[in-house]
Amino acid sequence: MAQTEKPTALIMIFGATGDLAKRKLFPSLYKLFKKEKLDKFAVVGVARRSLSNEEFQLRVKESVKENGETEADIDKFVSKFYYHSHDVTDSSSYLALGKLAEELDSHYGLNGNRIFYMAMAPEFFGTIAEHLKKDKLTDVSGFKRLVIEKPFGHDLESAKVLNKQIRKAFSEDEIYRIDHYLGKEMVQNIEVIRFANAMFEPLWNNRYISNIQVTSSETLGVEERGRYYEKSGALRDMVQNHMLQMVSLLAMEPPIKLTTDEIRSEKVRVFRALRPVKGEEVNEYFVRGQYDQGSMNETDVPAYRQEEMVNPESNTETFVAGKLMIDNFRWAGVPFYIRTGKRMKLSQQRL
Repeated sequence: MAQTEKPTALIMIFGATGDLAKRKLFPSLYKLFKKEKLDKFAVVGVARRSLSNEEFQLRVKESVKENGETEADIDKFVSKFYYHSHDVTDSSSYLALGKLAEELDSHYGLNGNRIFYMAMAPEFFGTIAEHLKKDKLTDVSGFKRLVIEKPFGHDLESAKVLNKQIRKAFSEDEIYRIDHYLGKEMVQNIEVIRFANAMFEPLWNNRYISNIQVTSSETLGVEERGRYYEKSGALRDMVQNHMLQMVSLLAMEPPIKLTTDEIRSEKVRVFRALRPVKGEEVNEYFVRGQYDQGSMNETDVPAYRQEEMVNPESNTETFVAGKLMIDNFRWAGVPFYIRTGKRMKLSQQRL
């Protein structure tokens, strides 16, 4: 039996002191490490804050433990983590980062492979990509990858501008615009339920389904993400990516093959069939809300407007419910109801 090649790479996480890295990336990397899915690797955490390697490693260790891991090999895992205090606009900072990268590449035998993971404010993605090329961090002997978390731009025009910026530094097959929500087991099972089960597919249409409801709720508030959330709100943070991805998976036609390109093509067809909502119709199709102060699990919690780095008069939504209509043969007349919010009674993803 052929041995599956394990990835060897230096992983640079930009925004390594942020919420995404703490709650998602570090625990996920540890799970890969624990399952022996990683071979030779090292991680450089990159952020503005001034931290030592030891302080950063402690943060990573606490993050992994918070997610229920208590294994003794956590220490071995975090020993591969390093920290670089960084100014995303300063070339000298990139040169120092490049020097550290070369040292780690040599020390761990990483074959010049580098993964640049953008887990920070999207307005910096283009600047970072341009500096990575200009300051020669992309001049490597192995492969290079740019991984970008949502949101990708603020609107269509800013997304186009960002695309042009990153394409100057990376080719299209080196860029991964990802939605970590699609990694959830429930989401991945949608394809199996629909296309590998002969019983379901004949029933998956407007003759047998009256409506489809997609719910993603959290008991958490915005926590330390007030500055980011003020610019995004639930619509940009959840609806235009996570929720629409779910709708497209549920509504798309069976692809010719279960490959990335074919699945993407069918998703695009769904989005093209979405009924546009006119300005005067918004209130008929969507409801926005914002959480107030109250208690969760017998603990007092603040209102959204009382959170750190939030405008005390903010109208940013933390809850959205809406009705989508897909005007094609399969789904004509079937409403797709979506709901997402913070500080909800339950944390759940439900179809």
